[in-house]
Amino acid sequence: MKLLIDTNIFLEIILEQEHAEEAKRLFAGGKSHDFFLTDFSMHSIGLLLFRRSQPQIFQQFLLDTILSGVVILIAHPIESMEAVAESAKKWNLDFDDAYQYATAGTFDLTIVSFDADFDRTDRGRKTPGDIMRQSGKGP
Repeated sequence: MKLLIDTNIFLEIILEQEHAEEAKRLFAGGKSHDFFLTDFSMHSIGLLLFRRSQPQIFQQFLLDTILSGVVILIAHPIESMEAVAESAKKWNLDFDDAYQYATAGTFDLTIVSFDADFDRTDRGRKTPGDIMRQSGKGP
């Protein structure tokens, strides 16, 4: 399965939040999945970590995910950015969610997120637990 991993999934792990273990299991058991991350998410994670004076954590994140080949970095094509604005308007999404939604559509990816805003779209979203259950690797 081709999965677009939303920013909040990575932040759960990095910031050791409530759903960190669930998010970690997705990557640990995900050999049958292709993981994608948007450039917007990567920059958002960097912005947050730099604001917290943790640039070394961002560097480690890049090494562990993108540079290691676990996650593929993608960008929404500039020539179809109007799809982001259309998605925001149609589904009442803010910019970051609209960007994720439009990019998932462009690359035919399943959105993996803890953000329920995607539930009101036609693409919906899956949580890491949903993906693991579908793969037969979760409770």
